[in-house]
Amino acid sequence: MAEVVILSAVAKIGVALGNEAMNQATLQFNNFITQLTELQGSMGRIRRELRLMHEYLCRMDIRNRNNQTYEIWVEEVRMFVHGIEDIVDEYLHLVGQKHDSGWSACLKKGFKQPNVFFSLNRIASLVKEAEVNLVHLFQAKDRWVSMVDSGYMNDSSYIVERSQHLASTSRSLAEEDLVEVDGNRKKLEQWLAGDELERSVIVLHGMGGLGKTTLAANVYRKESENFDCHCWVSVSQTYSREDVLKKLIKELFKDKAIVPSNIETMDIISLEEALKNFLEQRKYLIMLDDVWTPEAFHDLSGVVIRNKKGSRVVITTREGNVAGLASQGQVLTLKPLSKDGSWELFCKTVFPIDTKCECPTELTELAHEVVDKCKGIPLAIVSIGKLLFVRDKTKEELKRIHDQLDWELINNPSLEHVRNILYLSYLYLPTYLKSCFLYCSLFPEDYLFKRKKLIRLWVAEGFVMGRGESTMEEVAEGYLEELVHRNMLQVDTRNPFGRIKSFRMHDIVRELAVDLCRRECFGVVYEEDKYMESLDESDARRLVIHKMSKDIYQSVSGVHRLRSVIALDINIPSSTLLPLIAKRSRYISVLELSGLPIEKVPDGIGDLFNLRYLGLRGSKVKLLPRSIEKLSSLLTLDLSGSGMKELPRGIGELKKLRQLFTDKASDRFRRDFRCGGGVCIPKGLENLTSLQTLVSLEAQDESVRQLGELRQLRSLEIWNVKGTYCGHICAALAEMRHLSYLHVNASQDNEVLRLSGLPPNLQRLSLTGRLAEGTLGESPLFLTSGRNLYSLSLSWSQMIEDPLPSLSRLSNLMDLMLTRACSGKQMTFLAGWFPKLKTLRLRDLPNLEVLEMKEGAVVSLEILTLVNLEGMVEVPPGIEFLAHVKYISFREITSEFLTSLRQCPRTQGVHWRHTLR
Repeated sequence: MAEVVILSAVAKIGVALGNEAMNQATLQFNNFITQLTELQGSMGRIRRELRLMHEYLCRMDIRNRNNQTYEIWVEEVRMFVHGIEDIVDEYLHLVGQKHDSGWSACLKKGFKQPNVFFSLNRIASLVKEAEVNLVHLFQAKDRWVSMVDSGYMNDSSYIVERSQHLASTSRSLAEEDLVEVDGNRKKLEQWLAGDELERSVIVLHGMGGLGKTTLAANVYRKESENFDCHCWVSVSQTYSREDVLKKLIKELFKDKAIVPSNIETMDIISLEEALKNFLEQRKYLIMLDDVWTPEAFHDLSGVVIRNKKGSRVVITTREGNVAGLASQGQVLTLKPLSKDGSWELFCKTVFPIDTKCECPTELTELAHEVVDKCKGIPLAIVSIGKLLFVRDKTKEELKRIHDQLDWELINNPSLEHVRNILYLSYLYLPTYLKSCFLYCSLFPEDYLFKRKKLIRLWVAEGFVMGRGESTMEEVAEGYLEELVHRNMLQVDTRNPFGRIKSFRMHDIVRELAVDLCRRECFGVVYEEDKYMESLDESDARRLVIHKMSKDIYQSVSGVHRLRSVIALDINIPSSTLLPLIAKRSRYISVLELSGLPIEKVPDGIGDLFNLRYLGLRGSKVKLLPRSIEKLSSLLTLDLSGSGMKELPRGIGELKKLRQLFTDKASDRFRRDFRCGGGVCIPKGLENLTSLQTLVSLEAQDESVRQLGELRQLRSLEIWNVKGTYCGHICAALAEMRHLSYLHVNASQDNEVLRLSGLPPNLQRLSLTGRLAEGTLGESPLFLTSGRNLYSLSLSWSQMIEDPLPSLSRLSNLMDLMLTRACSGKQMTFLAGWFPKLKTLRLRDLPNLEVLEMKEGAVVSLEILTLVNLEGMVEVPPGIEFLAHVKYISFREITSEFLTSLRQCPRTQGVHWRHTLR
């Protein structure tokens, strides 16, 4: 839908008309105020029209994607908006330049200085022309689009109706058609039949196509007779409160009371009163199928009364915020079928009963590949199975279906209900989430996304809108959580604080999103020669390279339109790629080339005035050109793992920079004292006041003194710290109220880190170097702060005594790593200590002879790692009390320790491994 593009353009025009751009423009063109005012007025009028157009398109149903006239008009709108975006980018570039119109500048340039006033005239003419074209677009819509079958244009319920028809079919499925439902069915039956008299709300939650309605209907048929009255109502997104109330009355009153004769003329209050009076003394069961918002339930809350009769309300939904309506502990989250379950359902659907639903041996391998593509979604398995049921059961036919499955999913009419179920989720996404969702589909199948990196990309792409005092990154994380709650993305791992760490996009969902991407000209994927035609002919603004063995950037005609280039194949010919991008894609805003062996960044990089994200992680770049200071819009600069040692002096001009990664390859276990490093910033650090991430900085006299100006920092790594720097660092940390991650590495192993306190919101702390007092008992470090810490790493600390008594005050600690941290012979975990600790790693503690765990200590521990503890000859006493341990690793141990390990009963049934010294 073109509303995604329009929203981006509206935001960009908003920037052009904002105070910063207006002030710059007034300063640049103070002799042309009248013309400037007219230009800005035209932009403002275009912006207003685009906002109205955005609202109009948001109301259009996806059904219109097959309306050819409407599609042509939308395509024209999209091309027009892209053109507006180009003009606004040119304008922002013009007003952002530092122009010197004096004779000296002309002499320096040999009279080749661009005439910026001529450029202003040209942009003003283009904006005027665009304003006229916009009027013509609206007139074309009125002449042609409105003449197309108005039933479709005004009816936003086509897909909803088709989905409700599918739900009705799902309710009629027989017992033998269900697979892997026994556990969920039993739990649902128990909740319905429970002795609890208080009315409870039960929620079945999961992505579209998992069988929520099928399971609910199966249980409903069996259990409804145990209630005085019961009904099933499909709600959907387009529900009418009045219609739902009428359906409830008609269903509930059936065979129990006379339906009011004037029901069609009753207002909402009368309908509610009739229902409340009827339900007040009855044990009722109400099934609300396909609920999309909590408001839909709240609209009925006055009716589904708490009558202490053992009544139940069951809701099916794909929305996480609706699942929050459930009574305590009564959410049933459905998961995709297992491989075996998927195969069983597939065979039941494809092969007739007289063959015992068995797949012929010669088809098994290909059939398994087809089933694997469905990734456990029953609706997809059954639908594709029915497609195969009517085809010849030959290897050739099955291979044809396998090879064309992506095409069939998008184009085959018999799979329309699969598309509709999943399109519904997209259709009702807020516009700000649609861009984020489509963006994920540009990455390969089964791609593992990292939360932090994707959020940085979303922000750089301009998808994220400000919300109050929250940072863009915080808002973007909210977007991600919302997509997960809507079951559009699937969480892979979460961090100890419950925040998403990594996630994926389901393959079936991705295929449909890829089709939407193509229709929207949102972006294209390049993989060898598969998508060359699309890249040349599409008006797409984003290119993601999955695989490329030859240099194609020179020959592709559409690259001048690109706003984003992301390379995922590290074998791409890279020697000419960056210079070509800098030369041919001047509007580029995202350039992610991490992993490519790029050695030099061309001077032309400074001409990419729109660049907001530059990713050169893992490259061979050692120097950045001085022109880097011209990238005034840059938000993220990622040079992690490159050959960079010092940033250019102009780095301080990048005042919008939010994320700076310059860390060297590091041993995360800190076994070597100098296991990593950062870069020097010789001048201008104090100007980078928008920085949220600084990883990593090589400490120097001047940069340490300037550190306190970076009050927005969330993550900081600082290396080569001398004892004399600690006072400045402590003063700077006191100003960093938002800091959540800190790593400090001393310059030498005998250098003392005299840190007197921690920022109040610090969550992760890593210190490498000698601690001041040699014992944490006397250190002020954790006395007044550190209560929010959930991860702590101490390395080369040279502590004499057992640090655990002092560290035990950190009651929220979940991850503890001690590497060469202390020289004591004994460490003891007492009862009640570290109640939330999940991971414990002890490394290179040669003097440690006894590690003891008392009953009631570290009760939540899941992972235990002991490495090179040469003084220990037996398994730690008390290890049998660690009831939740899932993984144990003992490395570089003595043969005596191994003998003790094999005799320890606690290691039985636990995944563990060992290596001898």
